[in-house]
Amino acid sequence: MLEILSEHPCFNGIQSFYRHDSEATGLPMQFSVFHPPAEEHQLVPVLFYLAGLTCTEETFMIKAGAQRAAAQRGIMLVTCDTSPRNTGIPDADKDWDFGQGAGFYLDATQAPWSKHFRMETYVTQELHSLIFSEFNADQTRTGIFGHSMGGHGALTLALRHPDKYKSVSAFAPIAAPSRCPWGQKAFTGYLGNDQKSWLEHDATELMKKRQTPFPQGILIDQGLGDKFLKEQLLPEQFEQACAQAKQPLTLRRHDGYDHGYYFISTFIDDHLAFHERILKSD
Repeated sequence: MLEILSEHPCFNGIQSFYRHDSEATGLPMQFSVFHPPAEEHQLVPVLFYLAGLTCTEETFMIKAGAQRAAAQRGIMLVTCDTSPRNTGIPDADKDWDFGQGAGFYLDATQAPWSKHFRMETYVTQELHSLIFSEFNADQTRTGIFGHSMGGHGALTLALRHPDKYKSVSAFAPIAAPSRCPWGQKAFTGYLGNDQKSWLEHDATELMKKRQTPFPQGILIDQGLGDKFLKEQLLPEQFEQACAQAKQPLTLRRHDGYDHGYYFISTFIDDHLAFHERILKSD
């Protein structure tokens, strides 16, 4: 049962917020959809956006300023919460970079997280199916993008599920999580100490095993004023992996820009144009 939490007219479309009981997580999950005006009379392309650490299903829709361009381009925007909530797991909200609000878009294999933290299944199967069954969305024209932890999610889920996503981009992604503190903490907690299992959720390592998985290119924007750049994000690792895999990559480095949504809102139109070009191509 899909519960409508709120609806707001926005650029002649509708910004909606929803809740439903999730089989994947075993708990209620919330997500948001921007319905462009074109959806009233035709199937529209869909862009799934994955947010970063501490964010919710509201963050992108409130802060990114994406609805104007999405309305003009006839693209549906979908974003979900970053983890299950109210899990009953002790201290699940103790750390801002692990647990609640920090699901890392993977299915945990370690107790106590494995019962509810199944974000890969939620995003790629349950939410994916829900969008196409409930709304006027075109399953053959689907892209994914995200920011920081969500940029990691967008890259890894696109590489792990290439049949589901035709286009992929990211803002300041955690590009080599098995090599950075954020990723190592999350992978140890969710996946255990076997580092071989970590590599299956590391965009850089996944790309090394591929050969031009997205021939129309991948777009990444990275601010050079980002305080997390050197220790946590490591885009140069992904850049090298793309060169090895003969994967076209546009990695744009921007002087002065930091890690936040002022940065994202500056370049959001470029990302929607990038996805539109691919999703609307034959």
